[in-house]
Amino acid sequence: MTKAIDIEEPTGNQMIIEEERNGEDNQPAEDAIEETAQEAERDESTSQDTAEKGNETPPREEAIPIEQKDEPATPIHAPKESDENDMMNKLVKSEEEAHRLYCEYGHKMGFSVRKGKQYYYVGTKNICTKDYYCSKEGVRDGDKLTEADYKDPHTRTNCKAMVRFRVDEEGNWRVVHMVKEHNHPLVKPEERHLLRSARSHTAGRQRLIDLMTSPFFQAINYGSSPSYSVQQPTQQEVKQIVKPVFIEGSESQSVVNVFKTKANEDGMFFWDVQLDQGGRMCNFFWRDGRSRIDYDSFGDVVVFDTSLRLNKYNMICAPFIGVNHHWQNIMFGCALLLDDKVESFAWLFRSFLESMGGRAPKSIFTDQNLNMGKAIEEVLPNTRHRIYQRYIHKNLMPRLGSLNLNDSKSFHKMFNKCLHGCDSEAELEETWSTMLKEFKLQDHKWLNNLYKMRAKWCTALNKDAYDGGIEWDQRTETMNNVLDGITDKAGPLEKCVLSVDKLTDDWREKEYEEDLHNAQKPIVCAIRHSDVLNHAAKEYTYKIYKLFELEFLDGCGATFFKETPLGGTLYRFECTNQGRGSKSYTVMLDISELVEVSCDCKKFETMGILCSHSLKAMSVKNVRHIPQRYIIKRWSKSARKRNYSQMLFEESEGEGEVAYASKVMRYAYDLVLKSQGHAELRDQLWTALEGGEQALEKFGEITNLQAHSLAIR
Repeated sequence: MTKAIDIEEPTGNQMIIEEERNGEDNQPAEDAIEETAQEAERDESTSQDTAEKGNETPPREEAIPIEQKDEPATPIHAPKESDENDMMNKLVKSEEEAHRLYCEYGHKMGFSVRKGKQYYYVGTKNICTKDYYCSKEGVRDGDKLTEADYKDPHTRTNCKAMVRFRVDEEGNWRVVHMVKEHNHPLVKPEERHLLRSARSHTAGRQRLIDLMTSPFFQAINYGSSPSYSVQQPTQQEVKQIVKPVFIEGSESQSVVNVFKTKANEDGMFFWDVQLDQGGRMCNFFWRDGRSRIDYDSFGDVVVFDTSLRLNKYNMICAPFIGVNHHWQNIMFGCALLLDDKVESFAWLFRSFLESMGGRAPKSIFTDQNLNMGKAIEEVLPNTRHRIYQRYIHKNLMPRLGSLNLNDSKSFHKMFNKCLHGCDSEAELEETWSTMLKEFKLQDHKWLNNLYKMRAKWCTALNKDAYDGGIEWDQRTETMNNVLDGITDKAGPLEKCVLSVDKLTDDWREKEYEEDLHNAQKPIVCAIRHSDVLNHAAKEYTYKIYKLFELEFLDGCGATFFKETPLGGTLYRFECTNQGRGSKSYTVMLDISELVEVSCDCKKFETMGILCSHSLKAMSVKNVRHIPQRYIIKRWSKSARKRNYSQMLFEESEGEGEVAYASKVMRYAYDLVLKSQGHAELRDQLWTALEGGEQALEKFGEITNLQAHSLAIR
């Protein structure tokens, strides 16, 4: 139960102004639609209540019971009495200091801060009282809070924790009242540096603007002018302009020592470090040999996630994540970055490419960070850059929360259709325009900027690009909180590296378990005597088979079609799925000896499995097996087999001896990995290697004899 204490109520000699409330959920930490510092300091919107004129005296105090709503029976946390005493009657000199004081208190206790209401004396611009709230104050209209909502840092839970400052005639700001209890868990000490208000630089940003536009800095940039005297800022002011963060040398060296140890244990371990202008280590990248082998099999699609911050340096933990043939997450490598500058991302992508033999992925999914996008254009020009729709959804609520649209099913339905429900650019334009008009959002800056980037997030505009089903709902669920397994988020950097490696090992253990499941338990088909399903069960892993089976059942049992012969073995089908509107897709089928099929839904081109429409057309024309060209290896049970065959070597014969040596070493490394933990397999590998060595020696002897014979002649 929230503790009710005396709260001041505005009296007749005051008017009220509602400030924009800033908190953790008002602006995402990662956002590609960056605003300039000037734009970030928005004008505060005001609304006045009818008030009587009177003497300009502080308002009388009146007890107001605080309403209880959807809260636990007991408070989850209340500060100690000493913590409250640290705030009560505290005196500061300005609004900025008042905000900073409560932010510091919130950081100490484990919550973020939102600006609240303020009261003016009538007829003046002088603030009389001002409130600051916990960032989880309030609740969305119509929201029914669940236990999970109280644990979610981005969901408001009607928390009543707050502080009120009173401003006296001399401009002093004094804490006069507090509500100290929260109705939600507070952030753990090791994670409090991630709180938005703890990392807020709004005041410093405005001070930076003031300093950079001052005569002193203009004189530096454009030369001194004799027409006025330049007042030099204080040393403290200069330090506030740029406050670089440096990693302690001992901690950097500890990370390097970890890398060296791993490199000694793993002959294919790769690591790289970037130095700043002062020669200090600032960014790190590493991957082990198994990640290189994984990339050979599944490196067509990469998700680059920068959502996690670690350590006292607030470093970006940036893993390169892929998808294996069981539709599970796999790790291609990871980085620790001190900042998100273009130069840092460009260095990282070059290191990643170097570690993977220069082979770039077909598609890379990221968040909306503009600097990241610029680095991808520079380093990965032939890779399709996609904005992961999960990140757009994550930013949607904070960006539109003030417009009360989050309860509108109609808005979300139209927005989701724009993301992945349209089949053409024309349909996207029509749907987007209708959505903006219906909800009066034509001038919404974030949405307008998002639309400019539509080529990176709209599935309708990326039907020609393979994405491995990353945007499917089932995969999105798998990617949510993907780095929660990293437990030591606040420890030393070397511990962070080891935590990432532990998470990677856990993922690999799950893949091994799935391999075992596939080997020991045959797949049971929904239609036991279906030739197509039995063929799919033989080729695909269990997870991919289930996706294929769903398409097959939808196609054969829930799809209308119209067949049109085009002459010879060529047919056109118009297919419409039942219960999904009137949307129709065109399938072209050639049932000659080499069966060919294509559908304008483009599921095979993007996901790599045949769609329900194609399977329906094949079923109608009695195609009893999946054409081999439509079974891509990366989804098959043999995805990891024979990836280093002689044919691949012959195809790359022109790459030179270095490329040849690299591929042979990866082949040998892969064989070593497969034989680990099995004495019989190790014996077989040794026998094969010794046999290969003997064959090479014999061939060398014959070659030498032939050369000697020619020399004699």
